[in-house]
Amino acid sequence: MTGSPRRTAVTVAVALLAACVPLSASAAALPPAPAAPNAAAEPADGLDLSKSRAQWIDRSTLVWDGDTGTEHELWYARHGGLTVKDGELSGAAQRLRLTPVEGGLTDAQKARFPHLKNYAAFTFDRQDRDRVRAALTGQLVATGRAADGTLRAATGVQNQGVLDDLYAASVGTARLGPRFAHGRVTLAVWAPTAQHVALDIGGRTVPMHRDHASGVWSATGPGSWRGKAYRYVVRVWAPSVRKVVTNKVTDPYSTAVTSDSRRSLAVDLGDPRLAPKGWSALRKPKATPLRDAQIQELHIRDFSVEDRTSDHPGRYLAFTDENSDGMRHLRGLARAGTSYVHLLPAFDIGTIPERAADQTTPDCDLPSYAPDSDAQQACVSKSAAEDAYNWGYDPLHYTVPEGSYASDPEGTRRTVEFRRMVQGLGGAGLRTVMDVVYNHTVASGQAEKSVLDKIVPGYYQRLTADGTVATSTCCANTAPENAMMGKLVVDSIVTWAREYKIDGFRFDLMGHHPKANILAVRKALDALTVAKDGVDGKSIVLYGEGWNFGEVADDARFVQATQKNMAGTGVATFSDRSRDALRGGGPFDDDPRVQGFASGLSTDPNSSKANGTPAQQKARLLHYQDLIKVGLSGNLAAFTFRDSAGATVKGADVDYNGAPAGYAAAPGDALSYADAHDNESLYDALAFKLPEGTSAADRARMQVFAMATATLSQGPALSQAGTDLLRSKSLDRNSFDSGDWFNAIHWNCRAGNGFGRGLPPAADNQAKWPYAKPLLASSPSLTPGCAQINGASAAYRDLLEIRATEPAFSLATAGQVQSALSFPLSGTGAETPGVITMKLDDLVVVLNASPRTQRQRVAAVRGARYALHPVQASGSDAQVKSASYDRGSGDFTVPARTVAVFKRR
Repeated sequence: MTGSPRRTAVTVAVALLAACVPLSASAAALPPAPAAPNAAAEPADGLDLSKSRAQWIDRSTLVWDGDTGTEHELWYARHGGLTVKDGELSGAAQRLRLTPVEGGLTDAQKARFPHLKNYAAFTFDRQDRDRVRAALTGQLVATGRAADGTLRAATGVQNQGVLDDLYAASVGTARLGPRFAHGRVTLAVWAPTAQHVALDIGGRTVPMHRDHASGVWSATGPGSWRGKAYRYVVRVWAPSVRKVVTNKVTDPYSTAVTSDSRRSLAVDLGDPRLAPKGWSALRKPKATPLRDAQIQELHIRDFSVEDRTSDHPGRYLAFTDENSDGMRHLRGLARAGTSYVHLLPAFDIGTIPERAADQTTPDCDLPSYAPDSDAQQACVSKSAAEDAYNWGYDPLHYTVPEGSYASDPEGTRRTVEFRRMVQGLGGAGLRTVMDVVYNHTVASGQAEKSVLDKIVPGYYQRLTADGTVATSTCCANTAPENAMMGKLVVDSIVTWAREYKIDGFRFDLMGHHPKANILAVRKALDALTVAKDGVDGKSIVLYGEGWNFGEVADDARFVQATQKNMAGTGVATFSDRSRDALRGGGPFDDDPRVQGFASGLSTDPNSSKANGTPAQQKARLLHYQDLIKVGLSGNLAAFTFRDSAGATVKGADVDYNGAPAGYAAAPGDALSYADAHDNESLYDALAFKLPEGTSAADRARMQVFAMATATLSQGPALSQAGTDLLRSKSLDRNSFDSGDWFNAIHWNCRAGNGFGRGLPPAADNQAKWPYAKPLLASSPSLTPGCAQINGASAAYRDLLEIRATEPAFSLATAGQVQSALSFPLSGTGAETPGVITMKLDDLVVVLNASPRTQRQRVAAVRGARYALHPVQASGSDAQVKSASYDRGSGDFTVPARTVAVFKRR
């Protein structure tokens, strides 16, 4: 409501606040206030306490945007109850006086909070500053009044900044969660705004002690607490429901939980009983530098759930089944040069029932339906919410293994079996990368699966200008720019590295993290040593998604961990430049038939008008070739070459949708890939883009071609598991919740590649069904047989072996790349649309994406002795063996849809 009570009413009310007399009562003792004009059932925007538009950024400063009046105050009520009634603040509260700061925020404050730089700033009276900690334990309301006393603005208050100012220095080195020493158990949680915290353990409620300086509550008990289930009982003001609540909540620093994460378990990960045989002496394959990493991205359930040769389908222990088809395949990739398996999320996931008895399955005869039917997706979608499947980007507890992949989710089997999985991968010659998702939580506020926000409400989640939780990640965003969320990220990563011997971490939506947070992770890992911690932290690789979007875009709140900002740090980011140039278009095109370098643009056009005229196609293809040349350099910003137009340019000069194509400072800064779990699999993208009449054999060749272009780039490369086997998800562009039916990997070619399993789920794919249905209806002609599946995999392994054994693909500096790498035909009259010729030290690589044999004359090598690389000359691909070199002319002749590597003799 709007209203204009007289200023004298508030003055008198303040005098009574020591006794917590309700504001409405004190005002009622005065002469009646003027009637509120235009009274409404709901408060005006300026008087909306459900929003928190003011922000308390440090112990002396509050900021607030907009025209909020001339007189300002901050009110706090330990028990809540403050409301706006008849245009006036109502309820029992105490006041902190606010004085405007001439000139606004200091330069240091603007640097810390750049998104608040234009807000009006207010400071507190010095005599009130000793009440700051107490004020933070209750409801906070900032008010602004006009000169006549009219309440102009009233809002809740965000408190992240002041909490960091008060507590971060003291709590930064604190050990939170369970710890074990001298036969006793201590449990500790950071809850500085809590009014009271108790420990619910073993059927008893135990009081916890609050440390005034750090805001940490802790309790120490006997050794019998080991293994006991526990929760914290937290009484705290919750802005999301605007009242004081008592939450029974699990430990955000849990190391183990009961099934479905109902309670934490006081588990010591150093307990020898949790170490599988040989764990302490585990020898990993030799560490591969990030610039040489060849990575297979793999979902734990996809790996084995339909592998009839696995004894543990869908489980961690499937990686211990040495004779399964899946493990045989991984060992073959490792022998060829794959160095890491990147596991999709394997921490405690909030969207999978952990007990098999609680999981649903599709109640249909899925194989009986036609390959273009919508019946499969309808049936799968009906059971999706409660089935055993999800990609897992829904973190519940960051430092606990997911229970649904264990033989028993109750207790500590998940810990032991996760470790056995790491052992199994190591025994296959592969190091383990873990996909981590610290940028959001599965829930926030008072939701059932909220954890962090029930302990320190409004702190761990990133809030928008009005105090609502930001959701640009598609979930409840976290705020790793806040000290304790940043600390949780670092502490969790170190635990996974030390206690589970994880060899690398892939950060989901890393651009939503501050660069400083990721570098703090790097620093903490570098401090781990074999002698002290059992692992060499400096050998652990880090990479992530450096996308720039959302409320943090363009460094709006902090310097982000984005592609351009992470260059030179030793932390790699995914490069979308080559991916889009290879596939064509982008992942969100309305027409999925937009072609690229590896899908027939200009050289083998399909019927889509979205590709443009022949002249437009040729021009776009040549630009794509420039993007790929930059990608082959490792996306180096300073790499200088002649582009397709004949101009001498640097990688950073080449345009990628308005951004520089080249952004890396050194090989290893950018990670190349042709497909990953997101968007259509490579096979499905090519199914849309290649002309409809393209044979299964030629589709297989283009699959290998696209993979090879990423594999033979400087720097690391990643491939979705099964892509070498032409893996399809039946054209599903977002299979995160599409069940085993659409996601399972088929290691045995006789089971097909997954194409033709029906129209993909409507939720994310229905708009493309008109394009998908005809393709699926012609499934027999598009479905590869064993010759194509096994042939593609063998050809990819040949290229992997070349990548792993030729030093020229492992250059350590930008200078070395500049000296060794060139594109001799680029920008000359001899450059062929659809063909890239790369000279790399003693190698010449010809990438012929066209449907015809191509001859490339490289005058600079005329007279030199070159021959097809021995691996390809004796390898699995009969077609590449027809590639030839003529010493007299310098001509390299390469068959259609082929990548040929020639080596100087």
